Amino acid sequence: MSGWLCATLTADGPEHDLAAMGATPAASSRHAAIGALPDGCHTGVFHADTLVAVGAVTLFNRTQLLDALRRDDVILPEDCADGAILLHLYARRGPRGFAAADGMFALSILDGDDLVLVRDHVGTRTLFYTRAGKHWAASASLRALRAWPRLNARLNLNAVRAFLTFAYLPGSETLIDGVFEMLPGRCLRLCANGACYEDVFWEPREDEWDETLPAEAYATRLRDLLEQAVAARLPAGQSVGVFLSGGIDSSLVTALAARLHDHSVHTYAINFGAEFPNELAYSGLVAAHCGTAHTVLTFDGETIADHLADTVALLDCPVGDPLTTPNMLLARAAARDGLSVILNGEGGDPVFGGPKNQPMLAFEFHRGDPNPMARASAYLRSYQKCYDQIDHLLTADVLDALRDAPPLERHVQPYLESPRMTSYLNRLLYTNLRTKGAHHILPKVERMTTASSIEGRSPLFAFPLVDAAFAVPPALKLRGLHEKWILKQAVRDLLPPTILQRPKSGMLMPVQYWLHGPLRDLANDLLLGPQARARGLFREQVVRDWMQQRGLVWRRHGQFIWLLLTLELWLRAFNL
Repeated sequence: MSGWLCATLTADGPEHDLAAMGATPAASSRHAAIGALPDGCHTGVFHADTLVAVGAVTLFNRTQLLDALRRDDVILPEDCADGAILLHLYARRGPRGFAAADGMFALSILDGDDLVLVRDHVGTRTLFYTRAGKHWAASASLRALRAWPRLNARLNLNAVRAFLTFAYLPGSETLIDGVFEMLPGRCLRLCANGACYEDVFWEPREDEWDETLPAEAYATRLRDLLEQAVAARLPAGQSVGVFLSGGIDSSLVTALAARLHDHSVHTYAINFGAEFPNELAYSGLVAAHCGTAHTVLTFDGETIADHLADTVALLDCPVGDPLTTPNMLLARAAARDGLSVILNGEGGDPVFGGPKNQPMLAFEFHRGDPNPMARASAYLRSYQKCYDQIDHLLTADVLDALRDAPPLERHVQPYLESPRMTSYLNRLLYTNLRTKGAHHILPKVERMTTASSIEGRSPLFAFPLVDAAFAVPPALKLRGLHEKWILKQAVRDLLPPTILQRPKSGMLMPVQYWLHGPLRDLANDLLLGPQARARGLFREQVVRDWMQQRGLVWRRHGQFIWLLLTLELWLRAFNL
């Protein structure tokens, strides 16, 4: 994925610094240069009137968008590039033209003397930007910006603290000071004079629901949209793959793909050895029920250790999810089988109400402190990462540098208190969608699949489906203790009762065991070695205690060490 889009803007004339990194200027006579670095995924340069753009665009409703352009007297050939369609929509309608585009896109547009950046509704593809002196630079690759000669790259300690709390970076900050990630559903105009303007073309909102409608009416509406989302993401004339864990989300995507696709469906499940718990019985049941070509892949600790550094280096922002490396290895297996597209069930929890909302709902019910910050603090603790250990883990020098830093709660409080939502459950889902969805789940899927020369698609994150979910009464999403109840009602004819009724368990990796087995030497060498000590982020004795299973509840040692290990590998990969 590294480097497929890069652009600069300067007030002084064409910027040629990126040409030294492999960029080819596309508008050298203007006050900007746009180029595609050569070492990434498929991209294109697109033109519309006086506009020129570069980016990666996959549209799932291109027929409807071409029809809309025809109504604006813009006639494009049926086989035109998706990026050209998107650029013509912008030329005719401005930022609001992106609102109707159902797809995965990141686009950089030269519009007069301005550079306009666009990121899709939910954040499937990413864009980063920075300013150095009189110059703007933007790229879909943080690594490309890291290599920009004008950038004096320094570690952002605020982002270090956020990563330790969330296990990903939840907003616009990156680990490189002064470099920012675009938020999804937005159009960002970077002006040569240094000004920056943002247009929001889509943001989830809570539509008023009709309490008199029966649950079946909502289930039928969701079923129609689920079928549309999956059908639109099936590759024409080719077999398709599905990541199948055996949970309700990946299972319903598998069932719909098998029913709607006119080619074979290949499913893939993973486990970590017979001695550890797995969900193979559930995924195998779904595969047999749907008649897919099913593959089970086994990854042991040695395999994970061998590929961990390479996996982390692919990520623009680190993700402390142990499943990242297995996800990449699974994508490689699907690519070796000749597939170009693989679907997944990501999105079910943040869109339809997964089980992680229940602790926060219980907290809200018993909350005595009316301060909104108490709600946000409880949300951070619900991640069960290092939020309560920050002062214990970070060195005195780092804590001193962070003394006046804004609170971590700022990343979630605007969503938890948003006037766009009246239901507290919907506010929780909104928070999950705009933090974990946009900055963890979707970028991870995109990076791991693209690096394996395959395109990952997430039907449950389709924005029309998200809109419909926020128009469902909250009591139908979380019905008593039954999570995602309305989603299960919508697909109850597709799956065996065993799948519909099973509780969510999640796929667990035996990290705790591996960190005292195949990953032990790697973790010791990296976290207690001279390079990490010289960086001075963490108290050495605390790290030693955690490595020796002291000072924490037993099951949390593995989670915490994995976060530190991921961060250290990422910092080395990006030379920070």
